[in-house]
Amino acid sequence: MNLKKYYDLIVNKLISWTEELITMLPNFALAIIVLVAFVFAGRLIRNLFSKILFKTLNNASLSSIISKIIYIVIITIGSFAALSLMNLDKTVTSLLAGAGILGLALGFAFQDIATNFIAGFFMAIRRPFKIGQVIHCEGHSGVIKHIEIRTTEISSFQGQEVIIPNKLLFQNPLINDSENIYKRIDLEVGVSYGEDLERVREVSIQAVRNIPNIQKEKEISLVYKEFGASSINFTLMVWVEFKSQMEFLKSRSEAIISIKKAYDKEDIMIPFPIRTLDFGIKGGEKLNEVLPR
Repeated sequence: MNLKKYYDLIVNKLISWTEELITMLPNFALAIIVLVAFVFAGRLIRNLFSKILFKTLNNASLSSIISKIIYIVIITIGSFAALSLMNLDKTVTSLLAGAGILGLALGFAFQDIATNFIAGFFMAIRRPFKIGQVIHCEGHSGVIKHIEIRTTEISSFQGQEVIIPNKLLFQNPLINDSENIYKRIDLEVGVSYGEDLERVREVSIQAVRNIPNIQKEKEISLVYKEFGASSINFTLMVWVEFKSQMEFLKSRSEAIISIKKAYDKEDIMIPFPIRTLDFGIKGGEKLNEVLPR
């Protein structure tokens, strides 16, 4: 075995690498300087855009996410520029191809997260609700506590903290109770068939005129709806000022109490459900007719 030959090959290779390293040192130093410059420039631009966007949009979440995206783009450009200075153009091309494939794979793997992120971005632009408002969506109701770019946190009326993905709020019907000052109470009531319906209407409307938070400028409406199984049913509609969900429920409760008191005083009957039972196989037979004598 010719050890000297292998020794010379190794030494020559090491010398070649050393020469290439020395040759690349100026480029490497310049690449480091360029990368550091891009990092500082990215921070300055990020902070500047964050302040400008916050003043323009008045939305902290949206301003923060746009500023971070700008910062990441600047750092990425700086990294590719530094690699190009070191004559690593093929590496840059490979990284771009790999990033595309990786981005596609991550897009499929984390599509729900991406959907929530995009929904949060558009919601930050549209601003359908604000912190402190009452919303209802997909069976969830409560007061908004925090609005993030991916989720929204609400405090339910039972005291539970509920975290809702933003795509649910963006893609489904959303009720915002706090956007309007007034909210309508719809009470479903039934009275006996023997009552005078015009008298019932007068007594019912008069009973709710002084409930808490009532909006007296709006008319109280009563409409009869149907002939029920044991009662004539109607809907009583009253507008109240919406201060909070609890105040709204108190107004509704006081309306029910007032109607019950008025009916008791005026001897108006709210009937119990009535059922007629047939005991024969073909119907029409009474119990004493089918029992054995």
